[in-house]
Amino acid sequence: MRAVASAFVAGVLAAVVVLSVIACRDEASVGEAAIGGPSGAAGAAGDASARHENVVLDLWAEGQTAFGVYVADERPRGEGGRGRGRGGPRPAPVYTREGGERLASNPLYDFVFLNLEGAYDAAAVRAIAEGLRAPGTAGRKTLLVRIPPISRDGEEETRARVREVLAAGADGVVLPHVRTPEEARVAIGFFEAAGADVWSPGNPSGEIIAMLMVEDPEAVARAAEFADIPGYSVLACGIGSLRAALDGDREAAEAGNQRVLAEAKRARLADMITASAADVEQRVREGFLALLMQGPSADEVITLGRAAAGR
Repeated sequence: MRAVASAFVAGVLAAVVVLSVIACRDEASVGEAAIGGPSGAAGAAGDASARHENVVLDLWAEGQTAFGVYVADERPRGEGGRGRGRGGPRPAPVYTREGGERLASNPLYDFVFLNLEGAYDAAAVRAIAEGLRAPGTAGRKTLLVRIPPISRDGEEETRARVREVLAAGADGVVLPHVRTPEEARVAIGFFEAAGADVWSPGNPSGEIIAMLMVEDPEAVARAAEFADIPGYSVLACGIGSLRAALDGDREAAEAGNQRVLAEAKRARLADMITASAADVEQRVREGFLALLMQGPSADEVITLGRAAAGR
């Protein structure tokens, strides 16, 4: 596995170097263009006609990093615990409208990320969406919902979930573990089937976020192919899953993460990654347009990140 990881790193670093040279050349010829800047495919930054209800999209159009948090399980720790009990099943997470209202009241958050990959629950989407849209909230938060991968429950079920999540009030859907460019095209088709107006480099007036995650070495190696597919918003590397697939090799996983970032930038797509106090400023400098935090230190980390981003 180490030999595989080393070969993976070598290939990834070569690709990143090439992309970095191209990016520097392009920057010298056209100046610094935001994802939605004058030379980008997503329209001119600051154009009043391009303002969105989904405010994260306006941040991205200006080349600004958006900051968000995972929606936390509200189940009290004393009620069976939040983790898997010894010999017992994992208790179902609890998400409520009141929890959504608490998230909405925090002015630091641009978006919230509801992770339903392990346990899909349409009622949770409705509850959080209703809470986020309650009167008197601190600005409109973007709601992103991660659902189970196509590989687990199949195309028909995943297509139905994309439609259901958007109908329940989400601003975007996250498809994890997309394995091939061919599967990516299938995933993008789910949004088309739902009638979603997806924001993309080719459709800067769209309002819905379609996010694809590549998390396996074989998928990351084809990052350029994924980036060249039209019709979606965010290409991200699931660095934790990638690291696990690479036998815990952090260097190889970070190299893959950087490869995906470089390809996303080239294609004028956004990229998202988790961040901590140790690396949030670095991730802002690297050009990630969405940073995701969790845990009791999330607000502190976002404050550091906002300062680094000039926000």
